[in-house]
Amino acid sequence: MDVYALYRDLGGIREGHFLLSSGMHSPLFFQSAAVMQHPKVARKLAAALAEQVAGWPVDFVIGPAIGGVLLSSYLAEQLGVRGIFAEKSADPERMRIRPGLIVQPGEHFLAVEDVLTTGGSVGRAIRAAEAMGGRCSGLAAIIDRSGGNTLPAAPLAALLTLTVPRYPPATCPICDQGLPLQEI
Repeated sequence: MDVYALYRDLGGIREGHFLLSSGMHSPLFFQSAAVMQHPKVARKLAAALAEQVAGWPVDFVIGPAIGGVLLSSYLAEQLGVRGIFAEKSADPERMRIRPGLIVQPGEHFLAVEDVLTTGGSVGRAIRAAEAMGGRCSGLAAIIDRSGGNTLPAAPLAALLTLTVPRYPPATCPICDQGLPLQEI
């Protein structure tokens, strides 16, 4: 499956000057919502990820809101397990799992993210599940734009791995070119 072409064809790749959720700037943004709005495509992506993580111990799949919510559900369906999500809490450095979403102590989980850049959001989702006694078996992403250099230390399965430049705002060459910054 050519994930880059799929994103391009469905309007999921944007070029310009973007402010990422990490605070960094980038010339390229992957808009997974444009892709995941198509259930058949979302199921194909989840099936491809399920093949890559076959054999990993997984009792549930967790993704950070918003980007990992749909993916966690579709991937959980493929694996025949529960799909849950973690969301922002009052503390910006933490995420929470809503009451009613189950994490039993000792359960193994797969953390998912649509697009990995720094791994910050999925790392907070992992810590939320671990705080409830879950054990992370690994990480899965549709796109790893870090080139394999994400924060969470876990085995990683990705359908597309590439290195996309990202810059601190103070040294951003795109800013120097005068291109307007687009929030995402």
